[in-house]
Amino acid sequence: MNPLTNPFSPGAGSPPPELAGRNTTLERVKIALNRIKNGRSEKSLMLVGLRGVGKTVLLNKVREMSEELNYKTMFIETYEGKTLAELLLPSLRQLLYSLDRMEKVSEKVKRGFRILRSFFNGIKIKVQDLEFSLDVDPETGTADSGDLESDLPSLFEAIAEAAADKKTAVAIIIDEIQYLTETELSALIMAVHRISQRSLPLLLVGAGLPQLVGLSGKSKSYAERLFDFPVVGPLNIQDAMNALQEPVKEQNVEFTTDALTEIVNKTQGYPYFIQEWGYHAWNIAKISPIGVGDIHQATLESIKRLDESFFRVRFDRLTPREKEYLRALAGLGSGDHRSGDISEKMGVKVQSIAPIRNSLIKKGMIFSPAHGDTEFTVPLFDEFMKRIMP
Repeated sequence: MNPLTNPFSPGAGSPPPELAGRNTTLERVKIALNRIKNGRSEKSLMLVGLRGVGKTVLLNKVREMSEELNYKTMFIETYEGKTLAELLLPSLRQLLYSLDRMEKVSEKVKRGFRILRSFFNGIKIKVQDLEFSLDVDPETGTADSGDLESDLPSLFEAIAEAAADKKTAVAIIIDEIQYLTETELSALIMAVHRISQRSLPLLLVGAGLPQLVGLSGKSKSYAERLFDFPVVGPLNIQDAMNALQEPVKEQNVEFTTDALTEIVNKTQGYPYFIQEWGYHAWNIAKISPIGVGDIHQATLESIKRLDESFFRVRFDRLTPREKEYLRALAGLGSGDHRSGDISEKMGVKVQSIAPIRNSLIKKGMIFSPAHGDTEFTVPLFDEFMKRIMP
């Protein structure tokens, strides 16, 4: 096979050649976008799922869908070391300039600029390194208290009012929401609540690890009434096979049924891994159809590359004790396990490893599907831990 025409694209957020198995989720987003645009209330959405299920790919698709509906759209990714305010300010500034360039002068847009300046003034001590230029006077007394939970709702309200005045709508798309602090998540939920109460044209679509549902409920009990939480999981067998077969068919190539079955079994239906196995299978195969023998070789190459990159980059962020904890969790087998079982495996008291568990949750390595239970957020990471720490 010609590697230059390889249709598969393993990578962080890289769009797959065939976006299989996600029609239901995308239809929910489409309905929400159209309802908001038509002046009707609708819940914002938080996509939840493990690493490698394609949440970022879906968010990029959401951005594309919103732009096709003439939304004013912004996309940010949260991460450790950056505050929500730092991430929002440049994008909201750009969004307001986009509204300002539309036909007719709008006092609501001008007010949005003033409130954005007020917001910046209120939190500027915390973001001293942020370069920010806005040649307007602040709206004194609005969104300038320095209290994010008070100021962010006022800022979002002003942005949405400006969009309404311009007969358009705003889509705010945020990836990796689980990295927000408790205060930041609370402020974001309160801002969406304010928008919902006034039926203003702003939709928030976020994505995060499974703990996002619990974090949202803990932050604000009414979060479940403001958001839908679609679960983005592994593909079912048929969708996984379609994700492999359809792209190669366009080049008059196909997988045998046995080859497809082998890949689905090895990848457990996780889209990122499907792309990885498909990529190596294409490069290894000499002729069509791609057979199960090609997949056996592709498995060796895929695991080698995953160990060197996808898994390794996460492993290298861990402390020695965190690595011991994850090795103990891996040793208990796949699925979720009780904290007591992990501590017993490590030969320590369960109370002594609680800080380690909390640190690993914050790093996005594990989550708690139920009280006292623990599970990896990265599919197949348990097998990696066994390989690297026999």
